[in-house]
Amino acid sequence: MKVHDLQPPAGSRKRGKRKGRGIAGKGGKTAGRGTKGQRARNTVRLGSEGGQAPPQQRLPKLRGFTNPFRVEYQAINLDTIAESGLSEVTPEALFELSLVGKGNLIKVLGRGTLSGAVSVKAHAFSKSAEEAITAAGGSVERLPLPFSVRPPASGNQHMNR
Repeated sequence: MKVHDLQPPAGSRKRGKRKGRGIAGKGGKTAGRGTKGQRARNTVRLGSEGGQAPPQQRLPKLRGFTNPFRVEYQAINLDTIAESGLSEVTPEALFELSLVGKGNLIKVLGRGTLSGAVSVKAHAFSKSAEEAITAAGGSVERLPLPFSVRPPASGNQHMNR
């Protein structure tokens, strides 16, 4: 058997109906569309809701996932600590210098260098910052987070349940 010998099985290919060719045959006149109305006169786009906004327009535009347990830290770099001139850095001391907001969780990041020994108390440290502080002769103390289970992030849809 060769490719040019292939044929579909008998009866599997049926000729399409010729619609809208007069009242003599089946599918004449209204061509199976019923009488009058929008769908009889022209095609209607799939998902059309006839004047009502479709769901892809009704739904909010911002998509994606918002982690309800995200912990937000306020970052402080080593160069900022060096410029502040503090020997003991705490969230309260940073707040008095207006470097952080009140009650914010503090994370120390490793940009910059320290000239002298500094005692730093914060909620989190990057590896480079921790190494730089201890290399300069200072001490690092992690403050406990003010919650045992992370609370839902503020301004989140999971807050009002």
